[in-house]
Amino acid sequence: MSSANIYLDFFGFDNRPFSLVPDSDFLFWSEQHKRAYAILEFGIFSSAPITLITGEIGTGKTTLIQKLLDDASRDLTFGLVSNAHGDRGELLQWILNALSVSFESKASYVEMFQILQDYLLEQYADGQRVIIVFDEAQNLTLEGLEELRLLTNINSKNDVLIQLILSGQPELRDMVKSRSMQQLAQRVAASFHLGPMDAETTIEYLSHRLKTAGGTGLEFTPAACKMIHGEAGGVPRLVNQLCEFCLLYAWEAESRVVDEITVRNVLDDDIFFKGYQPASPPLALIEAGGDSNG
Repeated sequence: MSSANIYLDFFGFDNRPFSLVPDSDFLFWSEQHKRAYAILEFGIFSSAPITLITGEIGTGKTTLIQKLLDDASRDLTFGLVSNAHGDRGELLQWILNALSVSFESKASYVEMFQILQDYLLEQYADGQRVIIVFDEAQNLTLEGLEELRLLTNINSKNDVLIQLILSGQPELRDMVKSRSMQQLAQRVAASFHLGPMDAETTIEYLSHRLKTAGGTGLEFTPAACKMIHGEAGGVPRLVNQLCEFCLLYAWEAESRVVDEITVRNVLDDDIFFKGYQPASPPLALIEAGGDSNG
């Protein structure tokens, strides 16, 4: 039996409460996550050409996207593109693959564009709206972002045939706001920036995940929660990493509760690598109706 399974049994958990794998079942609805999800829904149902979701690494963007896909109504056709990159034309390949639309491997850009346009018109005729989600979109080049903007020109009379959701790290927001991307920025009808959790929210977050995993929610003392928040900077993914080690250390010490001593032991052993963290990022930034600064 693995040590992970042993600590599950020891604490009475059904699942690992702090797994790093995005799981919408564990989604904690903090106030800013509620607002971010509302913006995603607003973007879809207002037929926004582009919806933008940004945030530091590990703030929950991918989990929100997964929740959106899980809850999608039947009249929406989603295509998910993760870590897209490449030159002109390759983005069309990513999109066609995400939509499970077949095309010849040697097809030209014009041929692939026509295939995509025909598919969008077919979906529109069937009452379907097509939404392409680009996760980790900060990996796109400025040329790639411009190519995506051109895709939003595809329409039928006054109806949008394709909508884009761009999700990525803060540099994506900087790219969209750059002077060369003014036309793209004007297509962003809704945007939200996810920041780290404050101390109170971190405590609520821990309790939520512990209970969702089958625990009591009281496996961490308030003092331990406060220390974890400070060390992880309120970033959910880092909180998860540190809490996982803390549970393992508590199990080894045969302690049913993670206290300050447990957290300190983990930190002293230097097994928690949080890496670079930006100084005092904003807790949340919400915008709707475009970006007047371009």
